Amino acid sequence: MSAKIIPIHPTPRAALHEQVALRLREMLVESRIAPGAKLNERELSEVLNVSRTPLREAIKMLAAEGLVELLPNRGAIAVELSQADVLNTFEVMAGLEAQSGELAAERITDAELSEIQAMHYEMLAAYTRRDLPAYYRLNSAIHAAINAAAKNPVLSATYQQVNARLQALRFRSNQDGDKWGAAMKEHEQMIEALTQRNPAAMRAVLLNHLNHKRDVVMAQLLQQQLKREAGQGDQA
Repeated sequence: MSAKIIPIHPTPRAALHEQVALRLREMLVESRIAPGAKLNERELSEVLNVSRTPLREAIKMLAAEGLVELLPNRGAIAVELSQADVLNTFEVMAGLEAQSGELAAERITDAELSEIQAMHYEMLAAYTRRDLPAYYRLNSAIHAAINAAAKNPVLSATYQQVNARLQALRFRSNQDGDKWGAAMKEHEQMIEALTQRNPAAMRAVLLNHLNHKRDVVMAQLLQQQLKREAGQGDQA
């Protein structure tokens, strides 16, 4: 876990645990807290410059999102999904993204479209700089805005719950340069489909986008498994 993190300065009490949750979420997504690692409350309190109470409230929020797991008498650990978990979650997420895109293409307002287009150009700039954290934050905001433009609160609530499980994996899927470039092109296709108010095209590009993400993530997980097995073989 990196110690080079800007501490959170004291803010009104009602908002503090939410700010702590935001910072922890970034640390989990960007693997500064590795999958399977225990969340050390003492260390996190020092790094984030907060007391244990808002930290524990933030951890409970992230547990509800599925990013951390609370273990009896052991504290909290960063969730590590199995390959079966990943496949099952991506299968559901692809359907949710496709439905969001289809409805958004039918219901999006001019103001919503302009905002998504603006974020897309900011994301393109982050991609050009190879600034992965900035790119990912804008990427997530675009997908959330498309989901919001669908104007279905049940779909939005389900989307947020399922997507939380995949954030770290989606972040790491862009670390391959070629795959990152392909994802950027798919986002350009999303903007085109939204601009044309084309529900079928929007549904198709989002399904394709999520399936490509799934394939990249599964390949990365397989590679990690092979490395672990090779390391175990060397120690034998």
